[in-house]
Amino acid sequence: MSSSRRDRIRADLTLAIVAIIWGTAFVAQRKGNELVGPFTFNAVRFLVGGLVLLPLLAWQRTRDRTTASLQPAPPGSAKAWRGGALLGLILFGGASLQQLGLVTTTAGKGGFITGLYVVIVPLLLAVFWQTRVAPSSWIGATLAVVGLLFLSINLGETLQLNPGDGWVLLGAFVWALHVIVMGRVAPGQDPVRLAIAQYAVCALLCAVSAAVLEWGMWDNIWAATPSILYAGIMSTGLAYTLQIVGQRHAPPADAAIIMSMEAVFAALAGWLILNEQMTTRQVLGCALMFAGMLLAQLPHLVPARAKPKDVAHPPAPP
Repeated sequence: MSSSRRDRIRADLTLAIVAIIWGTAFVAQRKGNELVGPFTFNAVRFLVGGLVLLPLLAWQRTRDRTTASLQPAPPGSAKAWRGGALLGLILFGGASLQQLGLVTTTAGKGGFITGLYVVIVPLLLAVFWQTRVAPSSWIGATLAVVGLLFLSINLGETLQLNPGDGWVLLGAFVWALHVIVMGRVAPGQDPVRLAIAQYAVCALLCAVSAAVLEWGMWDNIWAATPSILYAGIMSTGLAYTLQIVGQRHAPPADAAIIMSMEAVFAALAGWLILNEQMTTRQVLGCALMFAGMLLAQLPHLVPARAKPKDVAHPPAPP
């Protein structure tokens, strides 16, 4: 197996871990939002995520000085900080629009509309970046959206858009942009510096928004500490950093399909941990999303058949 194929398989597995963490962290985020405002929750959550990585950054700098003749930072670190700042701005936009929309829309509809970034990513790549998206990725994304519909929406539920649905839909475009920009910025950059810059900018913008819009709503931060710590350490500090690592080798369209599996893992976590029942329709939705993910990855996981070599035939006798 070639090194590039091994890197791609590791990247896909890393992004699958991201989807598992994001899915299981949904309960913590929901509980936290019941106690504090969304901007306050996100500000503290992303601050915690950045603080968790500071010891790792300090260790990296010590190692760099030891192995690189006391150079203050490896080449490209300034680019990593700039890229992380851009990602933090986009992350703030996506998280804010999603939380704003969830005030007036249902969790099921919100989850489905957010998951539409699975098809928005290849659409934006094709229209604005003239990037060719493999047919298997388009088909896989379509299967994932249908599965997401089965998993998130009751068949009798109307899909009329209310103002909250509109905010979440705008957020889905921002999440798609985050995945695309991550795919452009992450390759060749240090994931720790990139992650810390991203969290710092997002936390700062959330804190300013909380100071303006949620003044006096911080009394319950202590009560929300368990939810904030889980979301900050696992969903932010670990999962978003692993997203950077995974997208160094996985194309944005395929990465979006893998990470959309968070909806499946959220449903499975509810079934295993909270004893929530899963209907046949939801199980079918999980299966369709899983099939879409596998289909998108198939060309990269199955080695291409070697073309038969031309056999030299002796010249025909006169």
